[in-house]
Amino acid sequence: MKAAGRNAGIDWLRGLAILLVVVHHLALPFRLPLRPSLLGDWLPGRLLDALSFNGYEAVFVFFVISGFLIATRILERDGDLRRVDLRHFYRARARRILPLLLAALAVLATLAWLGIDGYTPQDGRQSIGGLLGSALSFSFNWYEGRTGWAPAGWDVLWSLSIEEAFYIGFPLLCLWLPRRLLVVLLLAWALAIAPLRALVPLADEVWWEKAYLPGMGAIAWGVLTALLARRWRPGRRDARALALFGGFCLLLVLGWSDLVHRHLFKSGLYMLCLGAACLLFAFQAWPPAPRWGLRWLARMGQLSYELYLSHMFVVLAAVALYRAQLDKVQTWTFAVYLPVLACCYGLALLIKQAHRHGSRLAGGCALDPIAGNKTGV
Repeated sequence: MKAAGRNAGIDWLRGLAILLVVVHHLALPFRLPLRPSLLGDWLPGRLLDALSFNGYEAVFVFFVISGFLIATRILERDGDLRRVDLRHFYRARARRILPLLLAALAVLATLAWLGIDGYTPQDGRQSIGGLLGSALSFSFNWYEGRTGWAPAGWDVLWSLSIEEAFYIGFPLLCLWLPRRLLVVLLLAWALAIAPLRALVPLADEVWWEKAYLPGMGAIAWGVLTALLARRWRPGRRDARALALFGGFCLLLVLGWSDLVHRHLFKSGLYMLCLGAACLLFAFQAWPPAPRWGLRWLARMGQLSYELYLSHMFVVLAAVALYRAQLDKVQTWTFAVYLPVLACCYGLALLIKQAHRHGSRLAGGCALDPIAGNKTGV
């Protein structure tokens, strides 16, 4: 797939989401690295916190994007969700997801077996076999919910379990349910994110964050957006207004989540999903022209899956190196971010090229049902 055929707006949105995830994982082990650093003297604390601690929210943006792209691809290829080709769908998912996942698990298991900090289970409730088995069965989030937080290097696998569990059952629902009933189910699911989370006790912190159904509700937002985009194309002015509104919703949640929680009926996740959905709908109707100044962000979006599964190898190595050299000195922690992001990008690019090369040798193509967005998809 040529880069020129991609939808730049969708790539920008995914690039922003993966950027927030990587920065969040850098901020957590450093413990508020940007505020006490020299940047804290020049930039508002709310801005630094928005950059540092919105990785979880970014994952929900990913969920919406994923549902939108998967549903749009089915609609363009098969014409209707009710005519989804199961064989093609599952084969495409496997070709995209499994090669990198298996490679990442092999590296994770090796590092855990060697006893490397950040990869090895510590409290006796988890084991390498349990981590591997739950990752391969797409139940990693459930495993964490029963046993506690996974080692930092493994923890990113929770969201992949939610996505893939949804996509195992979603095409079957498309075939079995009448169209209207499917739409009603998706709509109810999308609107039930908050009630579904409320069913989980707050004391169960891991499962409260990583339960299946709320994450799948965000994916349902994306599917519904794709269905609406199939039926209605707004004018350019309306699309621009939708994009501005969507950006405002995201900005409000990412920068002022405390105020949203306090004054807007704890509606943060709804505003997050609505904002992402509006942006996707606008970008689908009128794809923005690629911009040179945002090429780096679009490229990060194109490599989002590779970045997501591999960035913790770089992050944990950088954190260990920084602590070994400077221990608790936080004045210059901000200087670590750009080199780490560059290394994460370089590793993801190498992985992408290796995947494409391996697919060519195998006589296939690197199908990417999440990342592909040619002409708006």
